Order: sequence, then structure tokens, then C-alpha cells
Amino acid sequence: MDSKELIRKYLEFFKAKKHAAIKSASLIPEHDPSVLFTTAGMHPLVPFLLGQPHPLGKRLADVQKCIRTTDIDSVGDPSHLTFFEMLGNWSLGDYFKKEAIEWSHEFLTKVLGFDAKKLSVTCFAGDKDAPKDEEAASAWKSLKIPAERIYFLPKEDNWWGPAGETGPCGPCSEMFIDTGKEKCSPKCRPGCNCGKYFEIWNDVFMEYSKTKEGKFEKLKQKNVDTGMGVERTIAMLAGKKTVYEIETLKPIIEKIKEISRINNPDEKQLLSMRIITDHLRASTFILGDDKAVAPSNVDQGYILRRFIRRAIRHGNVLGIQREFLSELAVIVLEMYKERYDELYRNKNFIISELRKEDDKFRKTLEKGLHEFEKIAKATISGKDAFLLFQSYGFPFELTKELAAEKKIKVDEKEFDDEFRKHQELSRVGAEKKFKGGLSEASEETAKLHTATHLLNEALRIVVSKNISQKGSNITPERLRFDFNLDRKMTPEEIKKVEEIVNRKINEAIPVKREEMSVEQAKKKGAQAEFGAKYSEKVSVYSIDDFSVEICAGPHVKNTSELGTFKIMKEESVAAGVRRIKAVLS
Repeated sequence: MDSKELIRKYLEFFKAKKHAAIKSASLIPEHDPSVLFTTAGMHPLVPFLLGQPHPLGKRLADVQKCIRTTDIDSVGDPSHLTFFEMLGNWSLGDYFKKEAIEWSHEFLTKVLGFDAKKLSVTCFAGDKDAPKDEEAASAWKSLKIPAERIYFLPKEDNWWGPAGETGPCGPCSEMFIDTGKEKCSPKCRPGCNCGKYFEIWNDVFMEYSKTKEGKFEKLKQKNVDTGMGVERTIAMLAGKKTVYEIETLKPIIEKIKEISRINNPDEKQLLSMRIITDHLRASTFILGDDKAVAPSNVDQGYILRRFIRRAIRHGNVLGIQREFLSELAVIVLEMYKERYDELYRNKNFIISELRKEDDKFRKTLEKGLHEFEKIAKATISGKDAFLLFQSYGFPFELTKELAAEKKIKVDEKEFDDEFRKHQELSRVGAEKKFKGGLSEASEETAKLHTATHLLNEALRIVVSKNISQKGSNITPERLRFDFNLDRKMTPEEIKKVEEIVNRKINEAIPVKREEMSVEQAKKKGAQAEFGAKYSEKVSVYSIDDFSVEICAGPHVKNTSELGTFKIMKEESVAAGVRRIKAVLS
């Protein structure tokens, strides 16, 4: 079985259980500043997990493209990847633990053919925030899973979420396949990294919401959010020892062998090949997203730059002295063109950005490595690490990785201080969280979200009817709205946009929500975000006949709730894309 067939079987199985199949959302979270990337299938569904009705009903299933950088240092081992595809099924206040567990068991054993005797599961052990999950354990026992293969584990193992600082979360029950290896110790259990137990599926029972104060409150509806990694499942089904041997990753490794002229890599060379494979695939998908993220020193662009430069550095380790990532990207484009048509649509952008970044980094890589050798003593100071970053384009993590290879430390705190002084906007490392986001679902977030609808239409009136949304990001303090325009707005235009938005606020217009097909929405004149993929049925929000938009975010009931709208900044963020930052007072 390959990835394509697994996805087909999974969606067919859940369609038979009355689930509607929905499309994969963007890798860049819509409106949500709480994480840099879509880290799980539940991320785009947060408003619906909080109680907002979904146009396609209470049972959903999909395959979602995801990026997680928390395990980046483990990339190259048998199972860890930064980019992966996640199969998921949801109950939005419908079925709960019993059905979710029964269907997981049925799909694994009856459809995929895993031996039920090799299945071990974990359940939440309970703590001050939530009780021991006897209900999940009881469901497993009813399926003939014996007590000795049911493990109760603490929150760090068996609790999922929230995706950001706040929002839906809950205990989970994970499924593991016993690979047949001997236990590494008497304490070996599912979750141990010795390779005996291979995690294959996770059922999350989202009945709590984490507040800003760190409390766990019961949600108004009980939800189920499940996740099964495509790559890991295919590796297990095919009896492979690593995910890098499956059909979506092996061709990239084979091409790297050809380019590097290393047919039988040793352990260190193989690790470099796997890191390149993972980081190149993740970079291709980030660049291929319709949100048009390019390498930079902030936000998603920083992570992208880190992926590309780390891949180039590992190419260097293999003796590859020329640009090669664009050749590998073509393999990824060909492999995924049917599932994700945005990759082919953005092919030129992907190839040109990979080549540009390679050119920039390769010019300074040799000098930077030479400089590193000069400063590589017992400890590398934060100032020296910052010099490598600023003068030679070395992401801090690359300096740390080079230092670890020599078993020396880097003064991270001093680097952070230096970095903050020079670039306040940047965030060092992986996915640092910001405040707020849709998962917070506060009154302020709903107000600012509604204000983006008014802003979008005002821009179309004042600047050009061809303006469309390219992305947005909302915290409780401000809104950020990206749109297509190849010039700076004039002060007169900014003033006029503010006036129109405030006039509509003062008119106290009701905000109306309707459900309809995408075709009906388009006939109604509804605006949609460029490149967004919608299900057959969508939510359409109308503010009189002034603004009509397809949207899934939180909204107020009347524009009079918004207060006064003020544009704080208008700036360029990419070629042909401008950004407005605005507040309500």
C-alpha cells in the first residue's frame, strides 16, 4: 500500500461512518498568531471545536499537511519529520470516546490488517486538572485489548493541546504497534524511544479549554480529534525500518546519492541525506503555499531559511558544491501534484527562491565555516554566534549544531540579548508562541476579525476593486491584514479607508451568517481568500450588502460592537503585497 491508497481507504472508511471529507488547509494558519505553522489537523478547526457550527456538519475527516519543528533535532532518526501528512477524523459535539476508539481499532485491524495482538494503547493517568481516563480504558477492554497492554501515562505523554497558548485540549489515547524488538529494559513501554513500540494513531478527547490563567475549563461540547501520520503508517504497513524508505521519501534520497556520487553512505552521510530530504520537502511545501512565504529573518520565513540553509550545509558535508535543492524540489512537485495543486501553481516561485537562497548562503558559507573554526573554543560567546548570524547568515541553530559536533557549548542567553537589540521582531529558534489567536476566541478577537471584513471592502472601494486578501493575523490587541497592491497607499487613501470603516461601524449593521455551496457564495458575490481551499458547503458572513465573505472565524453580532477603527501602519511585506496593521478603541 502507498500513501495515495492509504488516504483513499481512510476517507472512504469515515465517509461510510457519515463523515464529510474536507480539504487540507494552508500551512500558514489563517488569522491565528499563536503558532507559525499548521501543526495538526485540528488547527484550522478551532472555531468549530469551540462550538461554532461547521457548514458540513458534526462529523469531518481529511488529510492535512502539517509542519512541526519541535522535534527538528530528531530529524534523520527512523520516525521524525518536520513536514508530514496527517489523517484525521472529528466529532464536533457528536460521538465521543467509545465510537472513536472502536473505529480506530476497526480501521487498524480490519482495513489495514494490523494484528490486534501487537496493539498496545495508552490512556491519561489523571491529575489535578482532569481525572484518570477509565472510560477510554474500558472501551479498549471491550475490544479485547488486555489490561497489561493498556498503559496509564501522565500529561506530558497523554494530553494533547492547545495548539497555541490557549484553547481546546484534552486527554488522549495513543495506539502503538509492537515491532517485535526486545524490550530495552523492564521499564520499556509505549512511548519509549528504543524502537520496540511504534506510535501509529492518537485519539484526542477535547472536552477542555485552557484559559490565559492556565486553568482547564470544560468546553460546551465534547469533541473528538484523531490523528494518524501517513508516513509512519506506510512505513509500518510496508515493514520498513524508517519513514525514509517509503515511496514519497526514497526517490529524494536516491537523487541525493546520485548528485553526491555516494552509493553506499556511512551512518553520518546517511543522516545528512535524510536531513536534506526532510528539510527540502518542508521548504518546497512552505514555498508552494499560496500565502507566498519567502526566506527571511522573521516568523515563518526564518524557519524556512533555517531549513534551506541546514540542507545546503549537509549537502556541503556530502561534498556537493553546487546548487542542488531545486532538482530535488522537482521530484516533490511531481510526487504531490495530484493532491496539492498549489505546488505546481507556485512552481516558479519555489525554484527561484531555492536558487536565490542557495546563492546567498553559498557565497558566505565557506567564510562562515572558516570563522567558526577560529571561534570554536570551549564555549562560543553569544556575541560571536550573533556575528556568524549577521555577517555570514548562519541561523543560530546551525552554529549550535556545528558546536555540538565539536562537543562545545554556545552562550544562548547572550545571543538572545544581542539578537533582541538588533531585531526586535525576530524570534530565535523554532515555533515560539504569541498571545491570542482564534483558539483564544475572546471578544476582542471577534471584533478585530469582523473589522477585517469591513477593511477588505473599504480597500476595494478606495484603492481598487481587484484587491483581495492574501492573509491575516489577529491578536486581542490588533489586526494585521495582507492584500495585493504594487505601490504604497497615499495618506489620503488611508484616511478614506478609515472613514468608510468607521461609518459602517456607526451604522450598527447586523452581521448575518448563512451556509451555502461555494457556487452559491460566488453568485452572491462573496469574497474568498486567494488560494484557500473550501469544502462544498461554506459559512458566508454578510454585513448588509456592503461586505459578503466566505469565512470560518469568530464574528460579532452587530458592527456597533466594534468601537473606533484606526490604521497604525501600512507597509510592504513582499513583491506586490502590502500589509495594514490596525486597532479598535
